[in-house]
Amino acid sequence: MASSEKRNLFFNLFFIFFSTSLLNKAVCIRISNQISDPIADSPDRPLKSAVFALGSFWRSEAVFGCIKGVVRTTAGYAGGTKTNPEYRKLGDHAESVQVEYDPTIVGFRQLLDVFWSSHDSRQVFGQGPDVGNQYRSCIFTNSTEELRLATISKEREQLKSRSNIVTTQIQQLGLFYPAEPDHQKFELKQHPFLLQLIGNMAEEELERSALATKLNGYAAELCPPKTQKQIDSRVNEIIRKGWPVLRDI
Repeated sequence: MASSEKRNLFFNLFFIFFSTSLLNKAVCIRISNQISDPIADSPDRPLKSAVFALGSFWRSEAVFGCIKGVVRTTAGYAGGTKTNPEYRKLGDHAESVQVEYDPTIVGFRQLLDVFWSSHDSRQVFGQGPDVGNQYRSCIFTNSTEELRLATISKEREQLKSRSNIVTTQIQQLGLFYPAEPDHQKFELKQHPFLLQLIGNMAEEELERSALATKLNGYAAELCPPKTQKQIDSRVNEIIRKGWPVLRDI
C-alpha cells in the first residue's frame, strides 16, 4: 500500500474512532501558528493577487496552498463572458484559482514557476483526464509588468521543447468569480480528520483561513517535501499528546 493510502486510511479510521468515543462532546483542536504561517491583512503589508487556470480548480487551488508567502487561495471562474457563472453553467470561463500573496515574500515570477511546473502546458483542450475548454491553461494578468513576465516565461517554457506547442493563453484579467462553497478547499474537505484538527471552521472562515489554505495543499500531498514532513510531524505530535484539546496559540 502506498504511503498516501496508508495516511488516508489512518486518518479515516482515527476520525471514526475519535468521533465515536467523543460523541456529544464539543471538541476544538488547532494547529500551531508555526505551521500555518499566517500573514494578516495590514495597510503596512498589502497583499497582491494573481489568477491562473491549469486544469481542475480542485487541484489547482491545492497546488499554491503551501507556497511560502501565499496567504489564501480561492477556486473560481475567469476568462469568459458569462455573468455569474456556475459549476454546471460556466459558459466560456475557465476553472481558475485566485492566489493572494505577500509580494515581500513571494513574487509573480515565482508563482509563474509553480504554474508551469504543476501542469502540462502542451496538452490541448484539457488537463489529464479532464477534457474541455473549461480546463484550458491560462495566465491572467493585472498589469503591463505581469504581462511582460508571463510572456517571457511562456517563451522560456517553449524553448524546453520545440516538438509540441505550448497552448497556454495569456489574457488580461476581467472579473474573477469565486466558485460555489462545495468547491473551496476541496482536497482538505476529503479529510474530516484534518477539518476536526482545526476546529471544524464555518465555511466562510475556512475559505479565508491561511491555515486551511496550507492544509489544503498538504491534504493533496502537494506541499514541498520539507513542509509536508513538518505538518506530518505536527499532526503526529497532537495524536501522541492525546485528546481532546490542543489550545489555540
